[in-house]
Amino acid sequence: MSALADRFASNREHFSKVPEVTAFFWIVKALTTAMGESTSDFLVHTLVPEIAVVLGGIAFCVALYMQLSKDRYVPWAYWLAVAMVGVFGTMAADVLHVGLGVPYIVSTVFYAIVLAVVFRAWYVTEGTLSIHSITTPRRELFYWAAVLATFALGTAAGDLTAVTFGLGYFGSIILFLAIIAIPALGYFRFGMNSILAFWFAYVVTRPVGASVADWLAVSSARGGLALGTGPVSLVLAAAIAGFVYYLAKTGKDTPPDQDRRSHEFADRGVYMDDDTQAERSPA
Repeated sequence: MSALADRFASNREHFSKVPEVTAFFWIVKALTTAMGESTSDFLVHTLVPEIAVVLGGIAFCVALYMQLSKDRYVPWAYWLAVAMVGVFGTMAADVLHVGLGVPYIVSTVFYAIVLAVVFRAWYVTEGTLSIHSITTPRRELFYWAAVLATFALGTAAGDLTAVTFGLGYFGSIILFLAIIAIPALGYFRFGMNSILAFWFAYVVTRPVGASVADWLAVSSARGGLALGTGPVSLVLAAAIAGFVYYLAKTGKDTPPDQDRRSHEFADRGVYMDDDTQAERSPA
C-alpha cells in the first residue's frame, strides 16, 4: 500500500500502463463489454440487486487497485480491471433506470456529460488524451475514469436504441456496427485525428458488445436467442482468458517501451507480470 501511495505522490513517469492498440485490443475489448453486460444481468437477477451492485463495486475496486499497483502493462491485471469496469459500469447505468426510474435518454445524456467533463479535466491537466501517454499515476486515474464513463454511456445508449427506440438488440447491433465504421474509415481513409478516432471507437464498442450479449442471452419473446446470461457469461469469460493468456505469453500487445524485453521473457517462458524478472532484465 505504501509503495502505491509513494508512486502516486511522486507522479513520476513509469512504463506505459496500457496495451498497444492492435486488433487484439479491439477483440478483447469487445469481449469484455459483452461479458460485462451478461455478467451484470446474471448477478442482478440471481442475487438481491443491492447486494449484486455492492459486490460489483468491491470487485471493481480490487481489480483497479491491482492494476494501479503495477509499474508497467501487465495483461491479466489490465484486462481484469477492464472486465470489472464492464460489470460495474453496466450496473451503474442500470441503477439510474431500473433503480431510480430515470429514462434511458436522460441517463445517456447524463453519462455523455460525465465523459465530457472527465475528458476536459484530463486535457486541461495533462495536455493530451492519448493512451500512449499513460505513464504517470495521475494520467492513469484520468484514463480509468474515462473508461468507466464510456462503459456506462455505452450501456445506456445501447438500451436507449434497443428499448426506447424499439430497434431491439439485433437491430442495435447493426446500428452500432455502422456507427463504429465511422472512426475506422475516418482514421484509415480520411486522416481523422487518431485520439478522436480511438475514443469514438472505444465508446461505440460498448453498445455493440452489450447488444450482442443481450441478443444471445435474452428470451425469444424479447428478440434474443435465449441462451441465458449465465452460459453466455461463462463462454465470454473463457474467451477473454484465452486471449489474455496468449497475449501474456507472446507479448503481441506489449507497449513499445517494454517490447524488446517482453519478447525476451516470452522466449524464456516468463510473463510480463513477473516484476522481479523484469527488474533484472537489461535496459
